Amino acid sequence: MASTLADQECEACTSADEPLTEDEYANYLTELDDSVWEVVDEYYLEGTYEFEDFRDALEFTYEIGELAEEEWHHPDIHLTWGKVRVEMWTHKIDGLHKTDFVMAARMDRIHEEYEPN
Repeated sequence: MASTLADQECEACTSADEPLTEDEYANYLTELDDSVWEVVDEYYLEGTYEFEDFRDALEFTYEIGELAEEEWHHPDIHLTWGKVRVEMWTHKIDGLHKTDFVMAARMDRIHEEYEPN
C-alpha cells in the first residue's frame, strides 16, 4: 500500500495542541494498513504486525526503534514470537496527533520488507 502520509514530516506538537477528533483522524487512518492498525478508545493507535519467525520480528522491532529515535517519537513496543504490537499516541497532548499516523505509515512501509513474496 503506497502512502503519501509516510513521506510527510513528523511535526512536533505543542502542549497547546488538542488531540485529533475522530473526524480529524479518519482520513489519516485510511492511509494505514487496515489489517494492522486501529484507533482504540479514540485515544491511541494500536497495530499488530505478523512475521514468519522471531528473528524477523526482532529485526523489525529494532528498525522501528531506530525510527522512533530519529523522530523523537517513541511508541510502546511489545515483541513476541512472530508478532510485534505497537501502541502509539502523543504524550504531550495525551491523545492522537498527525505525527502518530505518519509514524504508523512509516512502520507499514518498513514492514513491507518482511512480507513473504
